[in-house]
Amino acid sequence: MAASEENSALFPIFILTLMALPLVPYTIVQLCHAVTRKATNINCQCSVCFRSGKYRKSIFKRISNFSTYSNLTLVLLWIVMAILVYYIKHISTEIQIFEPFSILGVETGASDSEIKKAYRRLSILYHPDKNPDPEAHKYFVDYISKAYQALTDPVSRENFEKYGHPDGRQGLQMGIALPQFLLNIDGASGGILLIGIVGVCIILPLTIAVIYLSRSSKYTGNFVMHQTIYAYYHFMKPSLAPSKVMDVFIKAAEYMEIPVRRTDEESLQKLFVLVRSELNLDPRNIRQEQAKFWKQHPALVKNELLIQAHLTHETVALSPSLQRDLKQMLALAPRLLEELMKMAIIPRTPQGHGWLRPAIGVVELSQSIIQAVPLSARKATGGSSEGYGPFLQLPHFTESVVKKISRKKVRMLQDLRDMKPEERAELLTQVAGFSADESRDVEIVIEMMPSISIDITCETEGEEGIQEGDIVTMQAWITLHRGNGLIGALPHAPYFPLEKEENFWLLIADSMSNDVWISQKVNFVDEATAIIAATKAVQELKEGSGDSVREINAAVKAAVDRVKAGSRLVMSKFQAPAEGNYNLSSYCLCDSWIGCDAKSSIKLKVLKRSRTGTRGMVAADELPALEDGGDEVEEEDEYDDDYESEYSEDDEDVKGKEANGAVVNGSAHVRGDDDSSSDGSGSEEN
Repeated sequence: MAASEENSALFPIFILTLMALPLVPYTIVQLCHAVTRKATNINCQCSVCFRSGKYRKSIFKRISNFSTYSNLTLVLLWIVMAILVYYIKHISTEIQIFEPFSILGVETGASDSEIKKAYRRLSILYHPDKNPDPEAHKYFVDYISKAYQALTDPVSRENFEKYGHPDGRQGLQMGIALPQFLLNIDGASGGILLIGIVGVCIILPLTIAVIYLSRSSKYTGNFVMHQTIYAYYHFMKPSLAPSKVMDVFIKAAEYMEIPVRRTDEESLQKLFVLVRSELNLDPRNIRQEQAKFWKQHPALVKNELLIQAHLTHETVALSPSLQRDLKQMLALAPRLLEELMKMAIIPRTPQGHGWLRPAIGVVELSQSIIQAVPLSARKATGGSSEGYGPFLQLPHFTESVVKKISRKKVRMLQDLRDMKPEERAELLTQVAGFSADESRDVEIVIEMMPSISIDITCETEGEEGIQEGDIVTMQAWITLHRGNGLIGALPHAPYFPLEKEENFWLLIADSMSNDVWISQKVNFVDEATAIIAATKAVQELKEGSGDSVREINAAVKAAVDRVKAGSRLVMSKFQAPAEGNYNLSSYCLCDSWIGCDAKSSIKLKVLKRSRTGTRGMVAADELPALEDGGDEVEEEDEYDDDYESEYSEDDEDVKGKEANGAVVNGSAHVRGDDDSSSDGSGSEEN
């Protein structure tokens, strides 16, 4: 009986231990992440975002945010652990140590007469002849009789007083942390034990393995279906215009699996009339174009209409089921757009270059989806090369408001951002007709909008110039500035139903040939990861240059300080092409804001491969001509804008600004800002 009681107590303790070992550290990690997310997720404070309810901290919103499967499972496991603790504490009080003096109700060291007197008194209460209760009989036999025998027998009493047990010294006893019924291998208990062993040791691991393999064969590491990757790779073309990227985007397998219901047909017909102007249908042959549109796969028709409903703010016309489908599509959109971007910049040419034009189109589509701005609003108009789309991401702005402020020569978003707050408030209140609160909302969003500056260096490590075939190291410092002083923040996106972090894409490309030489995703939210990456990159670069430990530590410290101040380091290597002068462009494209991209020019000069031992020496005919002690300035050829956005032209055509890219000793250096996207000119010297 004692062994059974011990096993009954050990089993819940064993289960409690197995649960506590992973649960306690996992809970601590989750709490730390929750505190971190609360500190870093800085969202827009304008009234439009507040009314959207996306960031509202009501009790229902907090319960909804908390009620995830992982959190509910975590709470359930803690409840089970609490029940186990209570059960263990309860059964521990029931298990009593054999104490004969206590059982008979006499003091330790009592005489034989006192023991016999107590025994007779208890016999009247519990003896089977006096009390027919089976429990009384069991207590009399298991406790009272054994206690009397242990205290009246001289040998038993001596053993109890010396060793604490009537039978004398006891050996080491081992218990098994399993219920007693499982230890009885006879009958059904043996089958239960066998089933438990087979289930835990064989069936459970096989089930987990099958689920993992089936999921891994269907999805990539970014939780995107392989079928989607194949479709994006197949339909991506080098000359894909931004307006045509939508046709590729909606072909994702995740979207194709969303059911098309017969009950949705009427709502989709009404929606088609509302968004028909955004579908790029030829107005000269509108009937055939409409018929051709509806002959597409029903899922493609539904996907495009739902996305266009989001861009044009026509979601009110959707049925509840279609609104749920749209929310599901928007939840998948950032992940799918990132994969679509990767398919645009994946190496396609023999030189390992991607395609620039579709990459710009993917980013522009991402910007429009996050900000819920129609693609047609980004087409160039008579007064603005970027259209009125960038203004529509500001709260309370409409097309009529844009027309009003354009009369005051505010035709581009940067014109509005460059104004002083007092001038901007006066413009919005007196010209646009905004109230003071609405003007304050616009000011909040403008202060959140990022401004990007780029500092790029391309050089061959340990060498003065870049020769064909050299491994060139590109080092780019991308710095983000906001009017409110924040670095990492969530964008103003009241119509996008989910939280979305800002991401930036750095592209080094040749706009003439449509080739992307270097591409890198940049994030300003995760500062810790950026510090680790910058430290490692700078340390490896300095060690490769043969710098001392002190110089390496100083460079690492400077890089860490720069990251904390709002910069991110991007480093990459590429093989220098054939001899010649290359007019490259650096693009820093934001996937969440419209009109916050940065573009600058880079002039890269690649020298002819010299013979061994003559590297660094330049022939006389390659030296630039000098006049009056100054460097000859070579005017850069105009870029072909065919590969820029079809909705906007270069900013320098409107503002007349220029960003200069200099080639010094074969190394290309460039610094650009978000609104100085110009071709510029460069100086060369050897």
